Order: sequence, then structure tokens, then C-alpha cells
Amino acid sequence: MRVVALTGGVGGARLAFGLQAELGSDLTVVVNTADDLERHGLLVCPDLDTVMYTLAGLDDRRQGWGLAGDTFMVTQMLERYGEETWFRLGDRDLATHVVRTARLKAGRSLTDVTLELPRDLGVAATILPMTDDLVRTEVRTDGGWLEFQEYFVHRRQEPAVHEVRFGGVERAEATARVRGELGFAEAIVIGPSNPFVSVGPILALRGMPELLAAARRGGTPVVAVTPIVGGKALKGPADRMLASLGHESSALGVARIYAGLATGFVLDALDSGLAPAIEELGLRALVTDTIMTDDVARIRLARDVLAFAREQR
Repeated sequence: MRVVALTGGVGGARLAFGLQAELGSDLTVVVNTADDLERHGLLVCPDLDTVMYTLAGLDDRRQGWGLAGDTFMVTQMLERYGEETWFRLGDRDLATHVVRTARLKAGRSLTDVTLELPRDLGVAATILPMTDDLVRTEVRTDGGWLEFQEYFVHRRQEPAVHEVRFGGVERAEATARVRGELGFAEAIVIGPSNPFVSVGPILALRGMPELLAAARRGGTPVVAVTPIVGGKALKGPADRMLASLGHESSALGVARIYAGLATGFVLDALDSGLAPAIEELGLRALVTDTIMTDDVARIRLARDVLAFAREQR
């Protein structure tokens, strides 16, 4: 089964790992790029790199980002030169940003570069940026608008978020490669990522709602996996964002966001009591263990999601 996963961040990368174990090259992962930023003259793509390192088996599982066993000698030297280093780049991680930036400056597209780098790391799945156009997430806090990584990393997600916007999204569209993959997909999976700042930018691209609607009309299931278990996000600020943006901080709150977009919704066994309310939204509900503590759990959840998708075809 050819599957396209829409995702960003750690939770989505973990599920993508399980999906790759089951599908290999039949998996395409479309990744949020609205979190990207420039540091020290280099383009850094946090979500793309998290997915790539995770699928390559190189990710730092303790931190949830970066490369396992990386060192930070360059960062230490940058500090001595008085540079801002709140966004820490590991020494081996830095090589990714150097190569990406050089190839982009040579005239390659972000899609081209993103197809090349994972192959060099032995990744079986295809990883694609959501767009080659410039989109940047900003969040409005009590202190005004903040660039996303300023909020997420520098301020450690502490300010309450009252609004989210995607700069440049009105001019951005999914690439031809992304559109083609969605057109041929036999199932589409929305990963257990923050629905506002990880999945939201992908869905906000011009034409993306129409592409997903066309897929559904053609019989392709769209399965969303909750990032919220027992009212809490397992990673990141999704639970707090749900509350501050006026939504219920629960799997049901997330399901309401995806109602009309998805055909099925996967929630954790801890929240099984919410399944009837989710199905009242017009979504088929699957109750299973969604907590991915290790590779076995990642693969088990991927199998459950794929079986659930097949049932809807």
C-alpha cells in the first residue's frame, strides 16, 4: 500500500519510523517547513531533519532532536565569539545544514536537496518538504508576535499562544511532487503532531484542502493520529496551545479540528471513552496504544494505523 504521511516534529517522526519499517519505499513523508530558520548563515530545517535522522536510525532519542552522540564544539567556539547560540547545532548536524545551504545556493530546489540527503543516509522512504516556497510560522503571545523558534526554543514554549499565522502561505503551494504523491496514495496519514504548528502549515497551503478532498472522493482513507493522550501532549506544547486557542485539550478536541478532513481518527486506549463522541463527528475511531516508547511500539502502532486504513478502503 502506497502511503503518504503528513507530519512534523518528534511524534510524527516516530510514527513515520514504524510506517517505514512496514512499507519501505512505498512510504512518502511530507514534512512541515514553516519552522525553518537561518542560523549562522545556514538554512536549518528542524522538522525535515528530525524526520530524516529518525528514519535513518541516527536520532538522539533522549533529546528528541539532533543526532545521537553529537558534540557541540562549534557552538562553544561561537559562544566565545559572542554569537547567539540559543538554537544549538551539533557538530555532525552542522554538516547537514552546510550541505543543504550550499546546494540551494547552487540553484537546487529544497525538494531536490531533501530527496538527496536521506538517500545518502540509507533512508528507504521518500521525504519531501511541503513546499519549495517560503512559509514561516509566527505565534501571537501577550508580548506580541514571535517567530516560531524564538517561542519554541529560545523562550522554551513558556508564553501562552493566542493566535498562529503562517507568513507567505497565501503565495505558497505544494510542489508538483507532493501533489503527485497525494494523487497516487492509497492511504494518507496525519501524524501525531501539533495540529496548529506542525500539521497546520501543510494544510494551509494553496490547494491542499482540495487535494485531500479529491483523495477522499476517490476512496483514499485519511487517518489522523492523536498527539494528545489523557489530555496531555507527550511532547511539545500542543495541549497548552489547544487550551489557549479555545479548543478542548483532549483527543476529542483534536478530532474536532480534523473532522471533515479525515475519515478516521486514532486515539489512545486511555481515552477510549471519547470514541463515541469522535464517531458522532463523522469519523471512524480506532482505540489502541498510541504511546511509542521504543521501536517495537512504533511498528505496532504503524501496523494498527495501516490496518485501520485498509478497513476504510
